[in-house]
Amino acid sequence: MISPAIEQLMKEHEETMMIPAENVANVIKEHPLEHALLLLSQAGYSTIPVLDKEDHFVGLLSLNDIVKRMLGIDGIDTSNLEKLTVADVMKTDVSVMRLDAELEDILHLLVDAAFLPVLDQEGVFCGIVTRREILKAVNYTFHTFERKNHETKLIFHANSPR
Repeated sequence: MISPAIEQLMKEHEETMMIPAENVANVIKEHPLEHALLLLSQAGYSTIPVLDKEDHFVGLLSLNDIVKRMLGIDGIDTSNLEKLTVADVMKTDVSVMRLDAELEDILHLLVDAAFLPVLDQEGVFCGIVTRREILKAVNYTFHTFERKNHETKLIFHANSPR
């Protein structure tokens, strides 16, 4: 269980913890794998969300997934990238979170993931919460907690009867 005081400080960063969907590179599951490889290479990400045409989250695609598909016994074979789609190689068994997720659950999931896709109740992709943004909030909380706790003690002490 997270201390209520700690959780309250963390929630001060709630607005910046999620990167909205419109700012996150993604691919559609029907896209050719060649297109996805170009997007991943140009965007500079190693993993991106995969959506359907209605913006529902359906999985994750990584550069590693594509490279594995290109490796053959005789070396690298790029000829099948035009024939394969993102759906052919994406991972579908991935952790996600809902907009109303508990902070403690988010922290547990981010131990093993660089980011978590955020979905609404219908499974529509809303954005991502990254380990980096959570760590920035944790850093703020650690540096602010003692100062705020000290201020509270001073106010309590000043208001107590003598």
